[in-house]
Amino acid sequence: MLDKMLNDYQIILASQSPRRREIFDMLGLRYEIQSSDIAEPVNGEDPVLQAMRNAQNKAESVFAKSSGQSVIVSADTIVVLEGRILGKPESAEQARSYLGELSAKTHTVVTGICVRGLKGQRCGYEKTQVSFASLTEEEIRDYILTNEPMDKAGAYGIQGFGSQFITRVEGCYFNVMGFPIRRFYEIARDMINKGTL
Repeated sequence: MLDKMLNDYQIILASQSPRRREIFDMLGLRYEIQSSDIAEPVNGEDPVLQAMRNAQNKAESVFAKSSGQSVIVSADTIVVLEGRILGKPESAEQARSYLGELSAKTHTVVTGICVRGLKGQRCGYEKTQVSFASLTEEEIRDYILTNEPMDKAGAYGIQGFGSQFITRVEGCYFNVMGFPIRRFYEIARDMINKGTL
């Protein structure tokens, strides 16, 4: 269990995401929050590489400001539709456009994760396929009025009002929330076993 495995470590979650904090609380982890303030530009790079690079940059940024005695955990989530990355919407109009594009289609959610330990670093990723129902203009408009889409990659949250639009999830549900628990467990366990955490 992660809470037992990491009990002797000082954990820093390099994220301001309420969803990631909710997951860490659910897992019973003792941790503190430090924001990385790292830019996450959308570019033409492979989404998996981009998500892992962003997560690594966040971890290194926070580690550089820390005492060097903490384990830094960071993540970056990207929504990919037909080869295009849909980031966090910059406006209600862009959110409307994203949701219209996601309607009646299946997309991929990629989360890069990085664990920066006292003696080493490990990055990984998780992919999940998410299918949307066909959305009406009224549904999209009403959803945007909740303000939920505005701080989320792809303009939706699976754990909130956006759950009403999702017909199928193939893979890790928590990955779509923004933090793949099982992948984190595997990375932490492996680093502890190899003495690199």
